[in-house]
Amino acid sequence: MANTFKLETDTGVGATAATIYTCPASTSSTIIGMSVANITSSSIDVDVQLENNDGDNIYLVKAAPVPVGSSLVVVGGDQKVVMEASDVLKVTSSAATSADVALSILEIT
Repeated sequence: MANTFKLETDTGVGATAATIYTCPASTSSTIIGMSVANITSSSIDVDVQLENNDGDNIYLVKAAPVPVGSSLVVVGGDQKVVMEASDVLKVTSSAATSADVALSILEIT
């Protein structure tokens, strides 16, 4: 089994759900860190959704406030989230082009 650390990023996420990461086939991934930064001059609210390949789509956070000049650590510290093949992680913000996302993962193939 090969282990590969990766950083996935997206800039200017807005009101349309942005796919940040899709777990590849024959792979499991562990999210070891995820931050969402507010890049605007107004407060925003963000959703982070995990679309599970078995149909149980869930929110890691829903309408979480991110103040001006701040970021929200969605996953980090002792918390980890495991993704399976074909699982999708999406982020949505309450305002257009308002959030930058950094996702640190460990892919296991």
